[in-house]
Amino acid sequence: MRIHRLDLEAFGPFATAQQIDFDQLSAHGLFLLNGATGAGKTSILDAICFALYGSVPGARQDGKRLRSDHAAADVEPRVVCEFSARGRRFEVTRSPAWERPSARGRNGFTTQQAKTLLRERVAGVWEEKSSRNDEVGAELSDVLGMDREQFTRVVMLPQGDFAAFLRSKANERLELLQKLFGTQRFEAMERQLLRQAADAARLVQDNESELKVLLARAASERDQLGLPAAASESGAAMHDSPPEASQDAEAWLAGLEMELRAEDALKQDAATAAESASSRIADQLQAAQEKTQRHGRLAAAMQRRVLLELAAPRAQENKDRLGRHRRAAVLGGQLDAVDATARRAETAANKVSLAFEQLESAALDASDPGAALDAVKANCAVLEARLTDEKRLEDIASRLAAKRDEHTVALGAAGVAAATLEQLREEEAALTTQIAPLEPIAAQLPDFEREAASAAGLVEVVARHAAAAAQLEGITARHAQAKTESQDLRQAWLDVREARLANAAGELAAALVDGQPCGVCGSENHPAPATAVRSALAIAQEEETASNRFEASEKALGLLGAELSSAAQRLAGLAAQGGAADPEEAEAKLVAAEAEAATSRTADSAVRKLAVALEKVRQRIVLLEKEHSEATNAAAQASSSRVLLEEQYLALEAELSGLRQGFRTLRERLEALSVQRGFLQAAFDARHELEMAEQASAEAVAALEKALPGVGFKSADEARHELLPTADVVAMENAITDFENETARLDELFAAEDLVLAGKEASIGELPLNEVDLAGVRVSAAAAAEAAKGAALAAGLAGKAVASVARIRASYVVLAESGRGPREHARVLTALAETARGSGDNSYRMSLTSYVLAARLEQVANAASERLVAMSDGRYTLQHTDAKAARGAKSGLGLEVVDEWTGQRRDTSTLSGGESFMASLSLALGLADVVQQEAGGVDIETLFVDEGFGSLDEQALEQVMDSLEGLRDGGRVVGLVSHVAEMKQRISSQLQVVKGRNGSSVRIAEILPA
Repeated sequence: MRIHRLDLEAFGPFATAQQIDFDQLSAHGLFLLNGATGAGKTSILDAICFALYGSVPGARQDGKRLRSDHAAADVEPRVVCEFSARGRRFEVTRSPAWERPSARGRNGFTTQQAKTLLRERVAGVWEEKSSRNDEVGAELSDVLGMDREQFTRVVMLPQGDFAAFLRSKANERLELLQKLFGTQRFEAMERQLLRQAADAARLVQDNESELKVLLARAASERDQLGLPAAASESGAAMHDSPPEASQDAEAWLAGLEMELRAEDALKQDAATAAESASSRIADQLQAAQEKTQRHGRLAAAMQRRVLLELAAPRAQENKDRLGRHRRAAVLGGQLDAVDATARRAETAANKVSLAFEQLESAALDASDPGAALDAVKANCAVLEARLTDEKRLEDIASRLAAKRDEHTVALGAAGVAAATLEQLREEEAALTTQIAPLEPIAAQLPDFEREAASAAGLVEVVARHAAAAAQLEGITARHAQAKTESQDLRQAWLDVREARLANAAGELAAALVDGQPCGVCGSENHPAPATAVRSALAIAQEEETASNRFEASEKALGLLGAELSSAAQRLAGLAAQGGAADPEEAEAKLVAAEAEAATSRTADSAVRKLAVALEKVRQRIVLLEKEHSEATNAAAQASSSRVLLEEQYLALEAELSGLRQGFRTLRERLEALSVQRGFLQAAFDARHELEMAEQASAEAVAALEKALPGVGFKSADEARHELLPTADVVAMENAITDFENETARLDELFAAEDLVLAGKEASIGELPLNEVDLAGVRVSAAAAAEAAKGAALAAGLAGKAVASVARIRASYVVLAESGRGPREHARVLTALAETARGSGDNSYRMSLTSYVLAARLEQVANAASERLVAMSDGRYTLQHTDAKAARGAKSGLGLEVVDEWTGQRRDTSTLSGGESFMASLSLALGLADVVQQEAGGVDIETLFVDEGFGSLDEQALEQVMDSLEGLRDGGRVVGLVSHVAEMKQRISSQLQVVKGRNGSSVRIAEILPA
């Protein structure tokens, strides 16, 4: 994964839009991210993480607002990151949730939800992939191949965290490694083993509980029978309660079953004998009771016959009286009709008299009520038809009054709106006049601030240039002096060498022998041999000393030359940045630029305030213009409607005034006519009703006189005298029915077999037992029955106990046998779960998860050692150890540092500050490599290493830088975040974060390395 571009706006400390071209920074493979404390270096890393994952790393997610406090209130926070991964190129744009100013919001702000947009470049064209947060997150996780936690540990190496990881305890390392390497499946396996062991233990416990329940049930069966303690063959008492051992319990159950079977046989014999005795006495009691009941029923029947004979005359009298009533009841309808029609005729005559009295009191014509009624009905129909017109006239009057009021109100509102508009337009003109001269000044604020920042940077560069020039002058003087001394030493060495060469001829001449050839020229004649001035050893030592002094001076001169070249390059770089400018002139430019920026800032603040006021005035003008227009239109519409309603009112009023005939409204005249119509209708109806009632009465009298001779009565009064009330009729009928029913029942009763037998027994003197003798027999039978019932119950309980104990014994044997396998399975599972959890026989107290992570930690230590060897000049390596921890603590995740110079192992806490940084950085890089492999071999082309370089000396820094530069192999880009001055001089490609009062900004600089 390689990052190409990052755009920021209103994010973190960056108020305005910023763009970072990582392709330009990555040209050298290594770049530096520097800036003042709090400028926003970490915010750039946060922005990358936010763009890719929608959140920032670690604790900063909770304690930091993403939107910049320096940005304008209406500027949307935004992060755009363009990157490539797996051969594809993407661009992701994210905006966090933020509060946007709103005139309609309850508190002046409207919450804007987070937004996301993912695009992919296909065939040179950007194609939109998705704008949904969940879909974009899933797509990026698949493309990047790692989650946010892995990304922040692999791509952004947090050195400080791994310094703590280096010295942490085993359980602390366990928590971090679990997050990075995803050991959930091994933790799940541990939990699964624990659950299986617990389930197996519960099965064993349930089996044992069921066995105890069976033994308790068997003991309760014996206790329910109340048996005494039995004696064994040896004379000792047997166990009344079940034993604990399974084999003893089975023997106890067998003995208990035999004991209960013997008891059951005894109980069955006793129950049979008791039942036989009870049956015999019960038969005697039943015979005596049946005889007593027969004679009792015979006596009761004789008494009922006497009462029936006494009631016979009264029953015959009721029959005769009821017959006469039934003959008179035949004429009941005609009698009722005569009475009813007479009453109706009388009532109708009264109504006629009352109705005509009302007509006379109302001054109406009583001679022909029907004709008068028709005339009144015609007038009522006309008035009812026109009632709606009168209602419409009232509505028109109401609407006319409303329109007049509406017209008056609208005219008043239009006048008020016009006056207010005039005042607001004057305010608008005044605010516009105030803003006009300030806007050009405020518009130059970004330029003035950039000029002020540039002037401040120039002052700093000028100061650094002066210091570098002074340093260069001193180094130049020392270099010239060293060069002179080196030349002198070289000349001295050459003189000694010349002397040695000259003295060498004398040394050769001393070895010449006449007649033997010369070792140099081969001549056997030696005419003039040279003479040696000094000894060869002395002059050789002098030459070596001179040579060594010259080489030392040359080396010192080379170092001074390199220092001189570095100082000259540094001075040239500062001069290229403007450092050769006049300090006073640079300071004056800074003062002037800051003054212009302050003036522009004041103007910008004033413009913002005036613009807010102007916007409010303009909004009020728009609202009032709308109100004025609406009020004017309303007044015109109300005037037009008023004229139309007045015309309608006058026309309709003229039509209805003739129909009222002196009444105030048509409704009042109609009510008066309705009263007259009521009087006339009542008189007409009463006369008609009287005529009908008189005719019906005459017809009913004629019908009654015709029916009387047929039923044996001479007059209507005689028939009415024989009629009985309904209650008396029902009572007589019930009494006759009861007499006849009792007669039939007594005949049937005396014909029954038991009464015939009782009569025969009474005739021969066989009377039933008296109450005292019968009670004695009853007590004897109850006692025998109770004894038989008790014996049968005891026999039943004994039989049930035998069957229950037999079933319990069989169930116990089966259940005990079925529990042996689960008990062994539970023992094995418990031991396995304890071992996987790090307890039991696990002497290292290392859980399964710790064991897996120990292997990962060993891979991390090996990968870290490759870099630590290079950083520490071959001295240190990191090694994983699984040595037992003290006092039974968990083991398996230990780390040791191996000192290759001494061959000793020691704790990581004994490293110095610089050594700890190198070990921590190596551990971070090694862990990044292992996590990268674990994440599926994702190709990570961009890395960020954050801080910690200040604890290194010059040599250690050189070695660490060599290791970091090695990360660039294969096209990898490494970004370093540091305040160390040497880093700024060593790394030419830099991303500088500049802090300002109105927010931070970024710039890319190319610095010539020292």
